[in-house]
Amino acid sequence: MPAVFARKALIQGDWARNVRLHIDAGRIARVDVEAAPAADESVLGIVVPGLPNAHSHAFQRALAGHAEYRGDDEQDTFWTWRERMYRLAGRIDAAALAAIARQAYIEMLSSGYTAVAEFHYLHREPGSGDRRALFDAVRSAADETGIRLTYVPVLYERAGFDNPRPQPQQHGFALSIDEFLEHYEEAKSHAHDGMNVAIGVHSLRAVCAESLARVAAAARSDACPMHIHIAEQQGEVDQCLDALGLRPIEWLLENAEVDSRWCLVHATHMTDQELERLSATGAIVCLCPSTEANLGDGLFALRRWLSAGGRIAIGSDSHISINPFEELRWLEYGQRLKTRSRNVAAIGRRHTGRRLFELAAEGGALACGLPGGELRARAPADFLVLDDHNPMLSGHSDESILDALVFSGFTLPIDRVMVDGNWQLVDGRHRSREYARSEFNRVVRSFLAAESGS
Repeated sequence: MPAVFARKALIQGDWARNVRLHIDAGRIARVDVEAAPAADESVLGIVVPGLPNAHSHAFQRALAGHAEYRGDDEQDTFWTWRERMYRLAGRIDAAALAAIARQAYIEMLSSGYTAVAEFHYLHREPGSGDRRALFDAVRSAADETGIRLTYVPVLYERAGFDNPRPQPQQHGFALSIDEFLEHYEEAKSHAHDGMNVAIGVHSLRAVCAESLARVAAAARSDACPMHIHIAEQQGEVDQCLDALGLRPIEWLLENAEVDSRWCLVHATHMTDQELERLSATGAIVCLCPSTEANLGDGLFALRRWLSAGGRIAIGSDSHISINPFEELRWLEYGQRLKTRSRNVAAIGRRHTGRRLFELAAEGGALACGLPGGELRARAPADFLVLDDHNPMLSGHSDESILDALVFSGFTLPIDRVMVDGNWQLVDGRHRSREYARSEFNRVVRSFLAAESGS
């Protein structure tokens, strides 16, 4: 049975020293503390759980940094950005998606994510119309890089509350409810130890009530996570009020059996009453601070949510940034700017970084349909090894190590990453880094050439 020996490890929420983790079949079989290393055993630094990335659109990694200019519109908003995203989506075939996802997943592993929930609505390959090719591209990218994948097929069937048909640029997203559920069943047949399947709908504006009910029923029957974008933009809230007479979260709570299996992405714009009702369901809110800032979404009511016992996960969403600690840092910093106070998330704890890390680990695991979110016997062997000689960690106590990771904006001290009992990152490098970079660069350059020629 292989083993990993570390000078320090965060085991079930407590720091332990001289720890040996016995690994068997992708899981931690046993944990020994206050052990002694064998003469031929490598001694590693600090072991902490990897963090789940609870919301990813892998294909949008190719757009990062390429939409930071103002067009002819009087005001640049989420909705103008969306048109640029549509142009990208319309050019992505299976080979391109595999290259983009491969690069994004290696970047996730290199920054401390060990699992990803891929919120996938690219269902028809441009040109061929193939309804399986793009799923296969995501799956192969995850298999090649070694990240743990939660595949979240997402229903997208209409352009808006008042438009029952998709727009031409949304054709690649659109499936009927029967086609979608058939795809979901096929995806489940490919699940394995490193991949599981959840389900979702894009948003209330993109599906009808009957279809939402059928997707939610499938999630309930299979006891799998149920994902949805909701209340991200004030414009979406206004449209929902006009069409349904209720705000998005209000409508969802009135018309669906929301519980702890649900992952509501963004939930930026909700009233105090919606917040109290939603927190009582046990649902996860997945926050994506770098994307929400980039798109001008607004700030989530974090202090009130945590005070009400609400759960959170984090996601890199459009991949403007791929760094879980930066997401947590900016989640807290947004609240500090809003409240003009410090350590807003440190409710029930003295240390904000540790509090945010633990919330994201637990909530992310739930959103991805994974056990735990902490290191313990029988948990997946998914963890990070930190270089305890790195200057970022200099002088830090057990309690402040995670504060250093979240609030020190330096190069991360990640030495190794294990997923499913296998080393995916060694000495800070992924084995496929150079190949992934070259393929990603090739694809992005071809997109830019096509864009400039159109």
